[in-house]
Amino acid sequence: MIIGVPKEIKTLENRVGLVPATVAELSSHGHTIYVENNAGLGSGFSNQDYEAVGAKVMATAQEVFAIAEMIVKVKEPQPTEISMLRPGQILFTYLHLAPDAEQTEGLMNSGAICIAYETVEDRNGRLPLLTPMSEVAGRLSVQIGARYLERPNGGKGVLMNGVSGTPSAHVVVIGGGVSGTEAAKVAIGMGAKVTLFERSLDRIRYLKDIFGNSCEVIMSNSLNISTALKTADVVIGAVLVPGAAAPRVVTKEMLGLMEKGSVMVDIAIDQGGCFETSKPTSHAEPIYDVEGITHYCVTNMPGAVPRTSTFALNNATYHYVMQLANKGLDSLKADPGFLKGLNVYKGKLTCSAVAEAQGKDWVEPASVL
Repeated sequence: MIIGVPKEIKTLENRVGLVPATVAELSSHGHTIYVENNAGLGSGFSNQDYEAVGAKVMATAQEVFAIAEMIVKVKEPQPTEISMLRPGQILFTYLHLAPDAEQTEGLMNSGAICIAYETVEDRNGRLPLLTPMSEVAGRLSVQIGARYLERPNGGKGVLMNGVSGTPSAHVVVIGGGVSGTEAAKVAIGMGAKVTLFERSLDRIRYLKDIFGNSCEVIMSNSLNISTALKTADVVIGAVLVPGAAAPRVVTKEMLGLMEKGSVMVDIAIDQGGCFETSKPTSHAEPIYDVEGITHYCVTNMPGAVPRTSTFALNNATYHYVMQLANKGLDSLKADPGFLKGLNVYKGKLTCSAVAEAQGKDWVEPASVL
């Protein structure tokens, strides 16, 4: 198969779809890889690194898209990239379509076959290609919260772990999945007081087992969250409904319960955000203020640490990229969990969660292959 790796063009996105080690493996199986000029530079990989393992470097994204049978990316395609897709071409990347009707329409009109990292499942129903970036975003969220608590950055001037005789910061984490759990781990490690909200009783039992008395784990509902917001210094939104738009768990009215200078970090912003006042931001302009509360809603948080993120993502995607390269769409037929990654097929929407969020018709993915 001919595989193309374009340079990411989302604002300050420095990750890359394939690392040289993965390219080397694909090349050894007889596949041809075209990499756009300097595509890996932001993650620490030069053109020479790719050429040394058999890749061919192309000058422009247009050349890569024109020749490749499959495009492997990191972030959702931007409008200029969607315009370069062609019927029957495979696109394998994060899509996060539920809150993005414009992208959905563009991909459907392209006639391409679009497989989303974030809806691929393993045999246990977990999300193996979302997990590594959820880990990164969860851990980053606490660093970000600590940064924007600093007074020069508009915060209330609270140190995460305080010092002798002063209280620690109160970090509220809403959602006890991968991102929320990682956020809680880091916040606890930094010495903060942590309250973690989760809706599943089984998950609550698990979280209480692993955190013990170092973290308060509470049933997630509006009353309990409202109570916690009154003393929260940092609120981290880590709510996930796979493939669907995130539910709004903190309303604009609830902001009035919080102290000015507090910080909200919305990890769920890729899926539309879990705070009513959330709107997408970029690494170039990451924050904005609503009623004295700093909001951080960057849609590609892991892009801030591209070296770590790129390796972590490639570790997870390697098996699936190799399966697609070796077997094409037959690899989806053979793996029901992989098939769930199929979101758009030659003009048809094949993801029920996206269809529900956007009020569109959809078809079962198995029916189109």
